[in-house]
Amino acid sequence: MLDTRELGRRPGSQREVSRTILAPADLGIEVLRVPEGAPVELDLRIEAVMEGVLVTCEALASLEGECVRCLEPIDDDVDVRFQELFLYDDQAATAGYDPEDDDGVSMLEDDLLDLEPLLRDAVVLALPFQPLCEEDCPGLCVECGARLADDPEHTHEAPIDPRWAGLTELQHDED
Repeated sequence: MLDTRELGRRPGSQREVSRTILAPADLGIEVLRVPEGAPVELDLRIEAVMEGVLVTCEALASLEGECVRCLEPIDDDVDVRFQELFLYDDQAATAGYDPEDDDGVSMLEDDLLDLEPLLRDAVVLALPFQPLCEEDCPGLCVECGARLADDPEHTHEAPIDPRWAGLTELQHDED
């Protein structure tokens, strides 16, 4: 929660704030996430406008996860930007917004604004759907699970057609 009382309700007034917060739980996707409790750097510009408070934010956080092809650990950073207008309680009422409806309108609650849902949306949307350790990661061998990036020449004998398997047994008996 961020307090906007110092800003006042004078349109045009603004302030810039830098904060470090701890990452909430489940900030990311299944295979790539900001670890819970990790520091998230926020650079905020808060501006009073007629309807409410306009928040512009840049957030920087460290990511950890695993490659979807080879399961190697991934350590990276995410840098996201978002902007949102938070309506004053009285402005929302005169504009016809019902705070009980979830119609995507952000509201101030006693001059406090909650950035967590916006941060969560911005981070999740910025993450790759299938993160890779390298752009051309070859993945794992489908037969034995060996990491193909470690052994590019990795091969297996050609599989024997089950219809001919009996003949190979005869060949081994003659030897």
